[in-house]
Amino acid sequence: MGATMDGRRHFFRATLGRLLDEVRARAERRVAPVRYIRPPGALPEIAFLAACTRCADCIAACPPGALAPAPVESGLAARTPILDPRRQPCIVCPDMPCITACPTGALLPTEAGWDGVKLGWVELVPERCIAFQDVTCGVCARACPLGERALKLDSRGRPVILPEGCVGCGACERACVTAPSSIVLHPLEDA
Repeated sequence: MGATMDGRRHFFRATLGRLLDEVRARAERRVAPVRYIRPPGALPEIAFLAACTRCADCIAACPPGALAPAPVESGLAARTPILDPRRQPCIVCPDMPCITACPTGALLPTEAGWDGVKLGWVELVPERCIAFQDVTCGVCARACPLGERALKLDSRGRPVILPEGCVGCGACERACVTAPSSIVLHPLEDA
């Protein structure tokens, strides 16, 4: 009898857990239907939207100008800081001035440098990539600040993304010569 009760409890907890995960996911899709690449140290999206006051201090503190306010038509995300790698990739400043400038805790300190940051994930679209059409390129690999740790070329000169080493800075997307880019940076939560 005891084993049967334990099995039932486990079943109900697991079922309730899945149900709560689905309710949370649906609520997040309604509150934040469009996801953006956020600055280093950003809280998960819903918590970030709640904590960010749209003061733009992090945007002003970004030395390369990689951060910009989300468009007004972004709903609850309007005027929050976003990273648009086609405009300017993140260079992951050693002292993280964007995080230091945040007065609300919407951006939390991370390990300094590339090892403590994960901004997004990168998708390679082979149909767009000229290297997959036997044209020598390699621009994306040369632009990657992490080198072969994150992006390398195979024996045929085609790009290979190494997700475990890629931080999602967007340098490869910006450098790509195809239009639209053969490399697309996505928000972490869209993984």
